[in-house]
Amino acid sequence: MSKRRDLERHLHSLHEIKNIMNAMKNLALMETHKLARVLPAQHRMVADIESAALDFFAYHPGLASRDEPANEISILFGSERGFCGDFNETIAQLADAQAPTTPRIIIGTRLGDRMSDDARVVARIAGPSVLEEVEVVLLGLMEALDTWHSAQPARRALRPTVLYHRPDSHDIKMSSLHPSGSKAVEAAIVGFPPRLNLTPETFVARLTEHYLFAALCIGFYDSLMAENQRRMQHMEFAVQRIEQDAEKLRLQRNSLRQEEITEEIEVIMLSLLRVQ
Repeated sequence: MSKRRDLERHLHSLHEIKNIMNAMKNLALMETHKLARVLPAQHRMVADIESAALDFFAYHPGLASRDEPANEISILFGSERGFCGDFNETIAQLADAQAPTTPRIIIGTRLGDRMSDDARVVARIAGPSVLEEVEVVLLGLMEALDTWHSAQPARRALRPTVLYHRPDSHDIKMSSLHPSGSKAVEAAIVGFPPRLNLTPETFVARLTEHYLFAALCIGFYDSLMAENQRRMQHMEFAVQRIEQDAEKLRLQRNSLRQEEITEEIEVIMLSLLRVQ
């Protein structure tokens, strides 16, 4: 009897855990729906900025300065919450392999805790848990970049490299942020040069600022989308395991109940025999 009751309590606990995991999975699903509405527009914005930059640099190639020395820093996008598998470990491993000596800024408490003793980390920023928190965290990241860049002895251009998970895959994007992207700045000159209301130098500075803000938004959105997709997969797998375990426990409970019924029948039969 006591063993069956223990199984009943265990089954009840598994049922509660399953409900919690289903709730977490549903929250992650809702977040992916919200992100799916803003991601395409953000990617188009960055593509438009890169296209405008290519047109500009075709007439002002000397301002591209992609090959000049720069203050380089890596931005690693991790997760703020758990239950997303090796999401943070793979980001850290790629950063160690591709940029082992570069200073880095960590986004996400989980990844920040994992690299708490890393001397290369110049700032740790709590990441967004939902879409609505991205803007606030992004402003904090821009402030951290400005603070670090201002403290550098050599007044060079800032060249951040981002590492974040791509949604709908297990790939990690690693790219150096520059308005011309990965394309050659020596684009073919067609038509007339862009008409500017600013000096070329001022235009480049403002274009780079807008591009950096927009490109970092994509890093946040893509990483948050991938994190929630991983969490949904993780929760689904965990729920399936719980259901399998619960089914085994139910079979054991039924078997114990049958044994108890058999024992009760035997007791009744013995008592009837004694009466006779």
